Amino acid sequence: MKTAESVTPMHPDKLCDRISDAILDACLRQDPTSRVAVETMGGHGIITITGELTTSAYINARDIVHKIVGTQYGVQTNIVSQSPEIAGGVDMGGAGDQGIMVGYACNDNEAMIPQELFLARSLCKAIYDKYPFDGKTQTTLNHDGSINTIIASFQNVSRADVVKEIEDWLKKSNRDVSGITMHANPAGDWSQGGFEADTGVTGRKLAVDNYGPQIPIGGGAFSGKDATKVDRSGAYMARKIAVDCLKKNNAKAVIVKLAYAIGVAEPVQAIAVVDGVSEVVEGYDLTPKGIIDFLELRKPQFEQTAMWGHFGHGFLWER
Repeated sequence: MKTAESVTPMHPDKLCDRISDAILDACLRQDPTSRVAVETMGGHGIITITGELTTSAYINARDIVHKIVGTQYGVQTNIVSQSPEIAGGVDMGGAGDQGIMVGYACNDNEAMIPQELFLARSLCKAIYDKYPFDGKTQTTLNHDGSINTIIASFQNVSRADVVKEIEDWLKKSNRDVSGITMHANPAGDWSQGGFEADTGVTGRKLAVDNYGPQIPIGGGAFSGKDATKVDRSGAYMARKIAVDCLKKNNAKAVIVKLAYAIGVAEPVQAIAVVDGVSEVVEGYDLTPKGIIDFLELRKPQFEQTAMWGHFGHGFLWER
């Protein structure tokens, strides 16, 4: 059995991801060489933004926050310039951090992501389109790929309406409703959501951002980081390589692992495992600059990635 969850863009953690990436996008619009590593924490009336920012751009963090979540929140910032030691390594073309980045692609569906995540996200989007509030979905699949259990909890939506949305989604995808266990608002109907109900933090939905809990997660969070941070750019490149290998070999599943040392341009590891067979990755420029240029990662586009996960949407790194 395999299980994965998805959350809406109004979930407090996702709101923080969106704010961090909106700040990154605002910097890149004015200064494509901006160095950004910004974290957001929000909850109960106050949103705090802290991190490192080296850029010629002028941004108003408060205005960005208010555009996303409304003007009812107080905003406090603590932003400094990038560490000179880190900057020195990046200036020489090296990676902005050490770490292992994982990319994955499979033939489960058109998005090339694990089916349990694909279904949880699809259901979450379907309900969110009608009820754009804080919410979560979760799907559990049997060994044959059939749905065993569905969970959906949505703010400002009655249990009966959540059940109806699940049933409508199942019917539209030609799935039989019978035999599926459903938990709709299992803790009861709820109206307090988002930052009023819970604290959010950038980078706390890593499995949702990546490929669900069945696939290893490497590196760190993506949101709020410019592409000199290989946490982000390396993971995107690993996904690109995985997609290429999947199509080239007509494979069932590919997992790619890239590893970097801070301040060093070339990866210390670059392997692809294609249907269980390991091979060295060749034919790609895997330096940070090479990745940034190849995937056009100096363009403002990242708030969109924070909405529904970074893979399975046809971004340049998966075409």
